[in-house]
Amino acid sequence: MGFLLAQAGAEKPLLWVQDRMAILESGRIHPPGLPTQNLIHVEARDAKDALWTMEEGVRCSCLSAVIGEIWGDPRALDFTATRRLAVAAERSETPCWLVRLGGTPNLSGARMRWRLASAPSLANDLDPRAPGAAAWDAELFRARGHPPGHWTVAHDADRFHLVAAPGDRALGEGQRLRA
Repeated sequence: MGFLLAQAGAEKPLLWVQDRMAILESGRIHPPGLPTQNLIHVEARDAKDALWTMEEGVRCSCLSAVIGEIWGDPRALDFTATRRLAVAAERSETPCWLVRLGGTPNLSGARMRWRLASAPSLANDLDPRAPGAAAWDAELFRARGHPPGHWTVAHDADRFHLVAAPGDRALGEGQRLRA
């Protein structure tokens, strides 16, 4: 979630939707631990309600972004539903991320499809035995107009940067990575 939260704007509220199974399997979000205090959290009964809430959210210009968590491969999460969500997000220009927990990579209308996993944290400058900044393994495995790729990404105060193999220096200094 840190990967997504780092990309969401802080000037407007963030809508976070979780279906019941996502909450049971991975837990509720803890708002005091988030970098934004402008949070609207919705606990949806099922994937169908979560998708409806997300679609209504992206149509609202008062939101900075919409994040939705859905567990598994529910029937409601088909190509039509993901396509409707992608089109609504494009029309309103509200960023929208659908996080699929425990699901299989099947047909989707999403414009970009990422596989994200945690990576070892970066070295701490003050104490080599302490963890440093968070890092993620990011794989873009399907996107329109973009070649697939695999990166290790870390987040500083205001930007993402690519991370080299351990013992190497950071790659792409001064460059931004957009998802």
